[in-house]
Amino acid sequence: MTPPEQAKWDKRYQENSLEPRAARVLTDNLHLLPKHGSALDLACGLGGNALLLAKHGLYVEAWDLSPVAIDKLTLRATGMTLTAHVRDVVAGLPQNRFDVIVVSYFLERRLAPAIVDALRPDGLLFYQTFNQNQCGRGPGNPAYRLADNELLRLFKPLSVRYYREEGMTGDSAQAIRDEALLVAQKIL
Repeated sequence: MTPPEQAKWDKRYQENSLEPRAARVLTDNLHLLPKHGSALDLACGLGGNALLLAKHGLYVEAWDLSPVAIDKLTLRATGMTLTAHVRDVVAGLPQNRFDVIVVSYFLERRLAPAIVDALRPDGLLFYQTFNQNQCGRGPGNPAYRLADNELLRLFKPLSVRYYREEGMTGDSAQAIRDEALLVAQKIL
């Protein structure tokens, strides 16, 4: 990403004084986590996912473009099995390295094959991001929003363990209407 993109995120994280929270796809599916192994919180922001993964006994790497976010996360992670790195996450991923990868509110479609390749056999992907249903939050640019069932197509090589995307069916004032949530496993 470009320096202006980094500056935008640095500013956002500098102004944020809230405690980081883990994504719903992770908190609702903690029972699927392995008892040990390595995890990656990709485009981690302030690291809510990374902190939760470390509390559950995983060795965690957290990557983000923003040095401000990484500095804040590093302070919170003192004494935990978590290392945070400033890294342009679109630069690529190592192959066959992680038992768990979590991605929340970040969408770079070209990374999907690399994410699959970065998982070890039986590895799990937890993914949550915005879809095309505009409900007054999230990115305004449709390029950063998933089409209907697109998350399933992007990670087709993986076996689905959990999926939620409700669209605007039924009472649209209820539940999550503008997000897709996926947990999928790499089965060889």
